[in-house]
Amino acid sequence: MEYLTALHDSAFSTWIREAETVWAFPTVLTVHTFGMMLLVGCAWVMDLRLLGVGRTIPIGPLRPLFRIMWFAFWINLATGVLLFIADPERKATSMLFWSKMLLILINLPLIKRLERAVFGNTSAPTVVSGGARQLAAVSAALWAGTIFAGRLLGYM
Repeated sequence: MEYLTALHDSAFSTWIREAETVWAFPTVLTVHTFGMMLLVGCAWVMDLRLLGVGRTIPIGPLRPLFRIMWFAFWINLATGVLLFIADPERKATSMLFWSKMLLILINLPLIKRLERAVFGNTSAPTVVSGGARQLAAVSAALWAGTIFAGRLLGYM
């Protein structure tokens, strides 16, 4: 707990939290929000397509969405660390925060499993199996939970 207090009291944490500039907390939060929009938006597009929404849309051209998801994940990791630094004592003791982290940790390997289930080792998609549909349903639900938990963190 002393480490969290020291982090909270650091000049950098104070600047992120209290600076009267748009380049501190507002920018970090905005970039985090846009990163989540990219990550979850791409994931849901893929998940919904695999679940049968938009059956006329070919799956093959959607493969680049996986690269976008990983790019957005790294943006969110960086901005998420900054948001944690801004208020480490409350975040580290919040079950809501740890629930969000758990949902993300479950979903990250799921992204890779989903890509392998749909595309295998080729660029062309394989036949969408029931297993891929189940992964897509779980992925969509976990991302919804992640967004829900993250949104509630702003009110704690």
